[in-house]
Amino acid sequence: MDLAVPGELRSPGGAAAGAPGGRVLALVRLHGHPLGMVSVPGVPGDTADLYRALADAAHRQLAATDAREAPGPGSGPPVRAPGRVTGPAVSVIVATHNRPVMLRQCLDALLRSAHSSYEIVVVDNAPRDDAAERLVRAHYPSRVRYVREPKAGLARAHNRGLTTARGRICAFTDDDTLADPGWLAALERAFDDGAAPDGGPAVGCVTGLILPAELETPAQSALEGHGGFAKGFAPRSWSSAEPPADPLFPFTAGRFGSGANMAFRTDVLRGLGGFDPSTGTGTPAYGGDDLLAFFLVLAAGHRLVYRPDALVWHRHRRDLDAVPAQAFGYGAGFGAFLAAAIRHRPAALPALLRRLPGGIRYAAARTRARPATPGRGPDRLALLELRGLLYGPVGYLRSVYDTRRHSRSVT
Repeated sequence: MDLAVPGELRSPGGAAAGAPGGRVLALVRLHGHPLGMVSVPGVPGDTADLYRALADAAHRQLAATDAREAPGPGSGPPVRAPGRVTGPAVSVIVATHNRPVMLRQCLDALLRSAHSSYEIVVVDNAPRDDAAERLVRAHYPSRVRYVREPKAGLARAHNRGLTTARGRICAFTDDDTLADPGWLAALERAFDDGAAPDGGPAVGCVTGLILPAELETPAQSALEGHGGFAKGFAPRSWSSAEPPADPLFPFTAGRFGSGANMAFRTDVLRGLGGFDPSTGTGTPAYGGDDLLAFFLVLAAGHRLVYRPDALVWHRHRRDLDAVPAQAFGYGAGFGAFLAAAIRHRPAALPALLRRLPGGIRYAAARTRARPATPGRGPDRLALLELRGLLYGPVGYLRSVYDTRRHSRSVT
């Protein structure tokens, strides 16, 4: 809901909202800028009654937090009109793996974008059949490009998309997300800010807000409570030239954003060699591809910014068994990232060793503070995450070996 557009409610992804029967969690915006979340019981009647209930709750919450200063209409620089260009401004790369139903919903949301110059590239990663290809060719023949990456691994899929991208910006999201109509425009605005006000490093990477598209099952609530993806409603900026007070910077890369909502200047990402194919979902490393890319952008002297108005909605898994797997995966991906960071930047090892004890304490405290999952308390989840953290470097080295063996087999 947008307080500047009375009576209008939208579902995640931008479609018109109906009147739900249960409790409602809503994102409150003002002139398109996210302010926070409010929750109200289901309201009998039409969406006008629901809007009034949500608006009342939003005003009470804003008053309680003294959040009267909010962006006005047109705040933030507009997207600049491009000069002479031969292709789209933004290439959206969507990696998918055997989820054609979700993929279609993801593409439909992307095609509701308010941006005027973008392309969509679907990368079908190690598919078991041709369902995704048939979907794209049947329903989006002129609006979506389809490519295939036969070797499993999210980083490989993203690199495949990167090789075909024609935009000056590459934006990445997953097939289980629903992009907000203003997502691409917000990303491009962040890049067009260019540099810090004092002429500091140019922006090389932008991340954005990720909110749950639904919280209908205990598993989805548990997944959001255990980690979620949201990084807050305030814009942030990081640079190695102006390091923050955080003593763990830049190794707490998870604070910068998540791979389901990230964008890079195409020339910067290509200059870094793309994503490390030994990281990411679908490899023994479990993850770490996004975190490593953020780390390398900063290490190369670029600025990384977070913009909450660059919004996508994530559809969490609905089964409770996903919670322990996610806890282990978080730890493993982070451990893999740390190992990969040292492999790519050996000079960072002394700094990492100095920060490692504090980082472990921080991760343990964060996990203990999370709400308990039914039948799986925070202590067990903390143990799973710690096991994943210890496994992560081993998994990364296994993945490096697999990557080298694959490279030899294709040459």
